[in-house]
Formats: sequence, C-alpha cells, structure tokens
Amino acid sequence: MDERSVDPATEAFVAHRNLLFTVAYEMLGSATDAEDVLQETWLRWVGVDLGTVRDERAYLVRIVTRQALDRLRTLGRRKESYVGPWLPEPLLTTPDVAEDVELADSVSMAMLVVLETLAPVERAVFVLREVFDLEYDEIAQAVEKSPAAVRQIAYRARAHVAARRPRGAVSPAESRAALQAFQRAVETGNLQSLLDILAPDVVALSDGGGVKHALLRPVVGADKVARLLASLWYQRDVARSVEPAEVNGAPGLVVRVNGELDGVVALRVENGRIAGLYHVRNPEKLSRVARETPVSR
Repeated sequence: MDERSVDPATEAFVAHRNLLFTVAYEMLGSATDAEDVLQETWLRWVGVDLGTVRDERAYLVRIVTRQALDRLRTLGRRKESYVGPWLPEPLLTTPDVAEDVELADSVSMAMLVVLETLAPVERAVFVLREVFDLEYDEIAQAVEKSPAAVRQIAYRARAHVAARRPRGAVSPAESRAALQAFQRAVETGNLQSLLDILAPDVVALSDGGGVKHALLRPVVGADKVARLLASLWYQRDVARSVEPAEVNGAPGLVVRVNGELDGVVALRVENGRIAGLYHVRNPEKLSRVARETPVSR
C-alpha cells in the first residue's frame, strides 16, 4: 500500500499501537483480551474528529483505558469461576525489553500477579501513573474521576503494591545466570543443585485452567519446590525438554513434552536465586509463545 494513502487516524493508531497494547495488557494480564480492547479502541478512534484532538497519544490512552476497565470488570467475573489458580498470560518479549528496567518490571509475571490484587480503577491509575508517567489530570479523564480522587487512589495503590512487589532490581545478567543454573539443575535432576539455586522461601505457582494438571495452591520453600520439580521432571514415558526464552521481560523457559508445547515458566530472581516460579500450562494462554510480542511505554 502506498504510504501516502494512509489516513491520519490509521497513522496515529499504528504509531502508538505497541504502547496501547502494553497499557491494556498490564491492566488485564491477558494478551488475548488486550487485543480485543485494541480493536474496540480502533473502532472508537476512527469516529473521532481529529481536528478536536490536541494530543493523540493521550486521547488514545484514554480510550484504551476505558475499554480495558470495562473488560477488567468482565474478567473479574470470569475469574470467579476459573478452575484452579489464575496466572497472567505469558508473552515472549524482545531482548531489548529487559534493558528497560522499569518496563521489564512492569510486565513481569511477578508484578502482574501483584496487580491482580488491586481493584480495577486502582490498577488503571497505578499503571498509567507509575509505568507510563501520565499526569494526574490525564489519568482523571481516563478513569472519569477528579484529579484529587486520582491522587488518593494512586497513593493507596502505590502503598499496596510496595508491600507486595519483589524487593530490589535485578540485572539482566544476574537473571540469565540464575536461569542457566536452574535449567542445568532441572535437566540433570540434581536435587542439591536445585536447592542451591532456589531461595529458601521460594514460591511456586501454576495455572492449568482445568485442562492441564496444575498446583491447587502455592508450594512454598526450597525443599518442597525442589522435590516437586524433581518428581515432575522424571516421570516415566515422558520426554520433557526446556529451552530458554525472554518471558515478560526476563529470562524464562518454554517447556515441551514429547516434542509438543506444554507450558511456559517465568522466574523471579532475588539475590541471585530463584524466588518465584510461575508455570502456565493452560493451552488457551500459550498463543503468544510462538512469536515475540512488542511492548513499549
């Protein structure tokens, strides 16, 4: 298509698409729902008189936020009937995402799990303020609250997240080293090697969506998690393999059983050890494992 034939509305939407997807994904924890929100945003955007729009980025973020809030409330009802623990939908991300520490932290599985504990408007305000650095006036328009109310919501959300978020930033190199040690330990089945790379209070979570076997509750502690991993890895008549990948801005593993995709493991690293394991096996959440998904802020 001749670039000169692209209309201004399409050009603006395409220019900000990765940003809009990231906003929706961080609010929803679901790439599938984020794509649906982008489609709804586009349908509303093409009906806007661009002559009245002073800031296209802010206007588009406002639309996508409102659509994501509507979808988030629907998701909340769906999660109430979800079979087993619910984890965010993992993304394969480009290597450069890990270099942007704030972006990588915001899309990490660990952070998305924390954001699940916020109310919908709190989550929207936190994402727009802390991740995308929008002004309170802009956020107020997006969530249809007063700027004063948004400041209070932001304060509460920050305190809530701070009490639950992972402690301290981890460099990409430190994360890769921990992943490599973990992968070697899992592949060799060496229990002591697993104990060495797992933090004493490591937490393992898994999501099978009622379709694949998964933990019904978190498993806590290096000894329990190490023995669980060892028992799962060496099942009879099962050829299990893992390959490293960038998962939600950090090193992770793609798991295959008898050559078929079986799941994705995202890791949370603290002080050089694995402090969190997030294992997604629900087939409906693995569509983004075949290709990298661009995210931006």
